[in-house]
Amino acid sequence: MFTEKQLNKYADVLIWGLRKARSGKYKKQDIVMVRYNLPALKLAETLQAKLLDMGLNPVVRLLSTSVMEKTFFEHADNKQLVFEPPGERIFYKNLNGNIFLHAPESLTHLQNIDPAKIAKTALVRKPLRDILSKREEEGRFGWTLCSCPTPPMAKHAGISLKQYTSQVVKACYLNKPDPVNEWEDTFQNAKSIKKWLNSLSISHYHVESENIDLKVSHGRKRKWVGISGHNITSFELFISPDWRKTEGVYFADMPSYRNGNYVKGVKLEFKKGSVVKIDAEKGRRFVEKQLAMDRGANKLGEFSLTDKRFSAIDTFMADTLFDENFGGRYGNCHIAVGASYSDTYSENPAGLTKKLKQRLGFNDSALHWDLVNTEKKTVTAYLTSGKKMIIYENGKFKC
Repeated sequence: MFTEKQLNKYADVLIWGLRKARSGKYKKQDIVMVRYNLPALKLAETLQAKLLDMGLNPVVRLLSTSVMEKTFFEHADNKQLVFEPPGERIFYKNLNGNIFLHAPESLTHLQNIDPAKIAKTALVRKPLRDILSKREEEGRFGWTLCSCPTPPMAKHAGISLKQYTSQVVKACYLNKPDPVNEWEDTFQNAKSIKKWLNSLSISHYHVESENIDLKVSHGRKRKWVGISGHNITSFELFISPDWRKTEGVYFADMPSYRNGNYVKGVKLEFKKGSVVKIDAEKGRRFVEKQLAMDRGANKLGEFSLTDKRFSAIDTFMADTLFDENFGGRYGNCHIAVGASYSDTYSENPAGLTKKLKQRLGFNDSALHWDLVNTEKKTVTAYLTSGKKMIIYENGKFKC
């Protein structure tokens, strides 16, 4: 997989991301959780040493193996599905950082598990995520994540493990002498695009491609964000729109693996902000159950665009982290059904109460599922002045 040198570079990039993703600064004795799948053990060990050297307190958690995860959903009764370990909420209320090392041993082990059981567990963990969201809004918490290549990931992407690893190395700048400096340059370059987008007084966007005809409302008190350290790799710029005014058809030509299920060719029709029709070439029933998870699961939480000039990713990776940042010939756009991101609020996120979120059309859900389109497309912004302008075409922002 990675060389020792690349592991050190990857860990340095993740620490850069962790710092960028938090508005407040880390201080000695802050608590940072490192969650990892077993194949990412070497990277977890490298990270632990670096976090200790920073004076932080790393809490290292090995996640369930794919066998354990499948066993849990096969054997757990209703009470076990919603069990919360004692002290978990207290821990989350004191957590300052979270790094997730995604290295799945299987992508399809839950394909025969009832999605309702998976959703039930996700729903009971939502209060924990809400705690971290609030801490992040207050500048007391930051997070980042990455993916480490595994044979199943390469197999489902249809390429060799060597080719897969090469894509990760290239996308994360691990082939560069100073990857952190490369990420900082990318961060600064994206700032000019975000500044341009946020200078426009936009009412809504019209997304058009061969299979997309979608109207997305910008929403009040919104700003474009992205390339913020939250994901490694990340080249997307995005907003959390006003879900209530979403209209039209969205199509995801990029396949997706979620909770052990493979879906392909997902087509969603929105009316008055909600999905009213679902179709898919594969996995339609699973999509239907996911979007019925809670009241917000069938509504828009994110609208994103990736400029192909930033991203070197040019192949399907069977991993949303990379697929949602696909560069290729035409870049990509993706939407997420489910939860909104509070960092797209243009004022102080600490003041974004639940009631204010509802009033501004920020969506709330236990679900957040990114669905990617890589077709040639045009995105037109309709300004509040009545004028319109193309902001994205042929995979590039038009600023």
